Amino acid sequence: MFHVPRQSGGHPRLAMVAIAVLFVLVVGLVAWVTVRPAPTAPEPEPPPPRPPLVVVEALPQLTEQLNRWSASGQFTGGVLVARGDEVLFRQVHGFANRKMGTPLELNSRFRLASVSKQFTAAAILRLQDEDVLSIDDPLCKWIQPCPPAWAPIRLHHLLGHSSGIPDLMARPAWGIRRVTPASMEELTAESTQYGLQFPPGTKVRYNNAAYNLLGAVVEKASGKPLHHYLHTAFFEPLGMADTGYDDGASDVVMGYANLAGGLTEQPNANVSIIVGAGALYSTLDDLLVWQRALHGGHLLSTRSHAMMLADHAPADTPDERGRPRRSWGFGVFDNSIGQRVSPSFLDRQVFHTGSWSGFRNLMSYQPDGDVTVIVLSNNFHQRDAVFLLSQQGMAEALGRPFPTAMAR
Repeated sequence: MFHVPRQSGGHPRLAMVAIAVLFVLVVGLVAWVTVRPAPTAPEPEPPPPRPPLVVVEALPQLTEQLNRWSASGQFTGGVLVARGDEVLFRQVHGFANRKMGTPLELNSRFRLASVSKQFTAAAILRLQDEDVLSIDDPLCKWIQPCPPAWAPIRLHHLLGHSSGIPDLMARPAWGIRRVTPASMEELTAESTQYGLQFPPGTKVRYNNAAYNLLGAVVEKASGKPLHHYLHTAFFEPLGMADTGYDDGASDVVMGYANLAGGLTEQPNANVSIIVGAGALYSTLDDLLVWQRALHGGHLLSTRSHAMMLADHAPADTPDERGRPRRSWGFGVFDNSIGQRVSPSFLDRQVFHTGSWSGFRNLMSYQPDGDVTVIVLSNNFHQRDAVFLLSQQGMAEALGRPFPTAMAR
């Protein structure tokens, strides 16, 4: 019988085992190097202590402007300006309910309208961070039955307003739909009845229907109603107790509009038809908490946050009204909107406006200066006042010349 001396290399079985172990280690090392783990959402952190809920007027030019406008009735609502966590300005002017003589308070709840879109976008991105879905998923993976025309649509097309699905207001009988309550299922079914306005990804067109569909995707992917998911994923961990779904029993202040008969109440919001696009309410300070968490890396992975702020419009998207066009992010826009006031300033701002049923809002964030500006008005027809106040607050906080008028 052939005998292998021990000094020639040991027992052949041991050598085979060693080779097998080495092979497994090499395969594992290659896998570790070549396979990237999915990005994960940051672990929830306790929210920082809130600043005292008191009037703050550390911006004298904005203080003077607001005092003048509130006396003349040119603005009703609330304004907050902060640098980092430091509140530089917090004021409210006007009435929460004029008929009852109830004044606005610093923690009054306002209807957010389309400012709500960033919350739905963040929900999709959070689910991506949790490896539940991907923004590259076909819409038809989550919506069934799915029209054949929707086959090319990906979730990122909905997020960036480039899906081609007609918006609610671009459809026949919008006036009837505007006042008729609807469920998420009904809204989704209605969207499937219309052809595409353009091939997905070839144009951008602002789209509330797309964000309703994203709300339906959140529900399917998470197994929870949209606003229950938002509450458990975001509002509760952040201590946003004054933010939620405007279901008609949420103590939102009365909205108004300047109609032919004068200042008129707007009590019938019917936000059920913009359930994923504009149905939230909140307060000045809750929105500051949200801004700090969103842009401070406490809600989304670095990758998903970058996706949210990136420009997803086609390269040939034209300028807007003679000015450089905005970047179309996910639930937010990005542009130097200080160019629309005089004197102008060029600082980049991440922003979104909101207007619906007696409310007009603008929330903006300037990353370089870490400045947040929130303007919430309960008068639908104070668009220019809201915009100018937002840019006055931003300019004064950044040390820019104080704007005095809208640029025409």
